[in-house]
Amino acid sequence: MTVSRRRFLFSALLGSAALVGSAGLASADCGVASGRVSIVGNEFPAIRTVAQNAAKCATDKLTVKSNLTADHQKINLPGMQGNPAEYTSAIIATSSITNLIGEGVIRELNDLVAAHGQDIPKRQLITIDGKVMAVAFMANAQHLVYRKDVLEKVGVQPPKTYEELLDAAEKIRTAGIMKHPVGGAYRAGWDLAEEFVNMYTGMGGEFFQPGSPIAAINNEKGVATLEMMKKLSGYMNPDYLTHDSNGTSAEWEAGNVALMNMWGSRTNVLIDAEGSAPEVYENTMVGAPMTVGGGTVPATTLWWDGWTIAKNISDEDAAATFVAMKNGVSPAILNDKTMDQAVWMIDGYKPAPVNEGVMQAMAMGSKPYPMLPYMGLLHTALGDNIADFLTGKEDAAAALSDAEEAYTAAAKEKGFLK
Repeated sequence: MTVSRRRFLFSALLGSAALVGSAGLASADCGVASGRVSIVGNEFPAIRTVAQNAAKCATDKLTVKSNLTADHQKINLPGMQGNPAEYTSAIIATSSITNLIGEGVIRELNDLVAAHGQDIPKRQLITIDGKVMAVAFMANAQHLVYRKDVLEKVGVQPPKTYEELLDAAEKIRTAGIMKHPVGGAYRAGWDLAEEFVNMYTGMGGEFFQPGSPIAAINNEKGVATLEMMKKLSGYMNPDYLTHDSNGTSAEWEAGNVALMNMWGSRTNVLIDAEGSAPEVYENTMVGAPMTVGGGTVPATTLWWDGWTIAKNISDEDAAATFVAMKNGVSPAILNDKTMDQAVWMIDGYKPAPVNEGVMQAMAMGSKPYPMLPYMGLLHTALGDNIADFLTGKEDAAAALSDAEEAYTAAAKEKGFLK
């Protein structure tokens, strides 16, 4: 897969911290004599699977440790800036790789691919300006998750638009079934900004002026995006600005939510028999991503997750990390337990019903998350400013203006704007 700094091609996809070590895992002959592997990444089943299988390479002379946490984006950069870096690999996604590249903390992988990864399918190689910078292993997107039994009680079909979702939520509340029937990863910061990105994309908005890093979100579509988000928040738990994906999933498993936009990588947890009553997990269904405002492009974004190698480590540790991570995403990890944890980009993957939401996102022509070197700065600015509108401190235009000003200052500091 080739990625330029101006456009991200996603066509290849169409064809509580946790420490995970080597203890209790069967050892694999990975062909690495020695070294240090230290992984940082998000915490959900698919990434746990990758880390656990990477750890199987551990020997007396090769250590493999992982720190999987929802706060991974706060610690991966500082954890790779030291010399030597604390983490030898960061498991990242579409939006976060540009920051690591911009800060110069991850290395080019061409030599390591030539030496140890010639059998890795090209569709998994994330290439920027001819340099392999990451190895992708799964696709992801947010889409509808709904309670079949609750919708049947109020006589509505699974919503195809956010307007229909609001109508269903009102019926559920009026019927006295749930007071806060809508869930969402609206935690102030990164999660809230991602919900804006999704909704704004569905509205047909453009984030920057054509061919320019000048932000262009303070417009009618930006205002409509915030207004829709505020309407949705009216049906959410009053503490919605503290709910990330884990918190929203907990609300779902507690039986408090009947409708939400959720990551495909999280849905497997929602339908298993752990953590919730049978009436919840037996009626949890996956739907396609919704549209909004009369648009035809889904209000979601396509993503990949992959792994990188730190620059500030020895060549020995880099090779050990590459081989261990390659083992972590090898076809051998796919089995009855792991197959439905994600839309794997790994040879041998067979889509499961739980992955239908991500598959539908791709089939419906969802746009990829904008993989631009300055998009992360705008994402941060949105996450830091738009909550003021949702809480009634500012009007929508003012919140968007604040976000643009914060982005502009950061973009000038980084040299993207003069």
